[in-house]
Amino acid sequence: MAAATVLAASRLLRGSGVWQRSRLRCGEPVSRRFSSSIAYPNIPLSLPLPGVPKPVFATVDGQEKFETKVTTLDNGLRVASQNKFGQFCTVGILINSGSRYEAKHLSGIAHFLEKLAFSSTDEFGSKDEILLALEQHGGICDCQTSRDTTMYAVSADTRGLDTVVGLLAGVVLRPRLTDEELEMTRMAVQFELEDLNMRPDPEPLLTEMIHEAAYRGNTVGLHRFCPAENIARIDREALWAYLRSYYTPDRMVLAGVGMEHEYLVACAKKHLLGAQPAWGTGLTAPVDHSVAQYTGGIVKLERDMSNISPGPSPFPELTHVMVGLESCSFLEPDFIPFAVLNMMMGGGGSFSAGGPGKGMFTRLYLNVLNRHHWMYNATSYHHSYEDTGLLCIHASADPRQVREMVEILTKEFVLMGGAVDPVELDRAKTQLTSMLMMNLESRPVIFEDVGRQVLATNARKLPHELCELIRQVQPTDIQRVTAKMLRGKPAVAALGDLTNLPSYEHIQTALGSKDGRLPRTYRLFR
Repeated sequence: MAAATVLAASRLLRGSGVWQRSRLRCGEPVSRRFSSSIAYPNIPLSLPLPGVPKPVFATVDGQEKFETKVTTLDNGLRVASQNKFGQFCTVGILINSGSRYEAKHLSGIAHFLEKLAFSSTDEFGSKDEILLALEQHGGICDCQTSRDTTMYAVSADTRGLDTVVGLLAGVVLRPRLTDEELEMTRMAVQFELEDLNMRPDPEPLLTEMIHEAAYRGNTVGLHRFCPAENIARIDREALWAYLRSYYTPDRMVLAGVGMEHEYLVACAKKHLLGAQPAWGTGLTAPVDHSVAQYTGGIVKLERDMSNISPGPSPFPELTHVMVGLESCSFLEPDFIPFAVLNMMMGGGGSFSAGGPGKGMFTRLYLNVLNRHHWMYNATSYHHSYEDTGLLCIHASADPRQVREMVEILTKEFVLMGGAVDPVELDRAKTQLTSMLMMNLESRPVIFEDVGRQVLATNARKLPHELCELIRQVQPTDIQRVTAKMLRGKPAVAALGDLTNLPSYEHIQTALGSKDGRLPRTYRLFR
């Protein structure tokens, strides 16, 4: 009986649906009980509905507290924070250390420390215990080392801030560095070096080579990755000696995003003020205050790239060349024009469909990839440090066309100093502003920006200040910084089959000419 009733009801509903649709087709009105068109027939969506209370939004004093607060503790440690509402926060310790400071130490120590991060401390017996403690607050951790900065960071629930700061203090100042951890790190470093030399994308390796060529044997030209011959030589004593010199409070910033500044300062005083490091306070080696010396030069690495990607559809054999010139540090006013110039050059892969840094309206895309189908890549990069900078272009092509490819690059460098179309300049400035603001939508990116700026300048330029500086860039600024850049010696890195690579002297001559052409070469025998 119940089944029959359900079946009859379903038929009735289906029938009523057909009847409703037939009425609609015949033009008869269909009434709906809760239709807004019946209750409020003439109210546009741009006006508030009658009877609905006016919303009340949370407000804060000032410019929504955009400013970054900085407090310096008695031991020299700087505490910087940016308030950002939400349940989670990102906090970490940034240290003024890295591969550029290894001139008086074994090369590769900073690389080792990156792999050893978040291992056992005097409070936590293993990495697993640290991860378990972070898991209780929904946290994740990471450590990254560059040429001039080491960054330990944690993202977790704001309610666990005190625990997280205490954990960071232990990881940075009181690591145990056991024999087992050192052995595991040696294996990890060895694997990364092998992967670096085997991966189809040569950009990380070329970046190392161009820095080595530009700053021969000094500061940012020192190896960022541990040389293979030093893997077995780096031990606990070598690490202690480096940590004793560079892991000092005056070279550190505790940065955070997503918490009250006063609470972060209180946590810093509790866990970092007066904390005794595991390596003690013995004799320390002098801190390296060397200023980067740009030298220019060439670094070549002959390599068979034909079998770099085995499989049914391998990559074609390519030769990769990167040409760079000295720009400026991020502390100089010309840093903004160089950033706009880099965005204006852009570039990307031959199959790129746009995106930040490789837009289809950039010069390298319009003038290079669109006109020379045989080029697989043409991308601009800008590396900037506290005392120097490097603007470079990376290009890839068949080994038989390397000479023509290098001439195209030298022409593009020379054309940088020519006329600047206001339309392309506005597009580059808009794209740079857009990239800046979109990146700062991410809490970890804000954290890194706060930490790096305070570490370098003890303050932070706000995003709207940077946007205003970008808007002020004029075509004459681009021409001025380019003219200054072209007066320097080039840095060249080349990887692959280098049979047709022009000589360094010819590349330097082309960059100093009016049209960027390479000097002609004549061969009696081929």
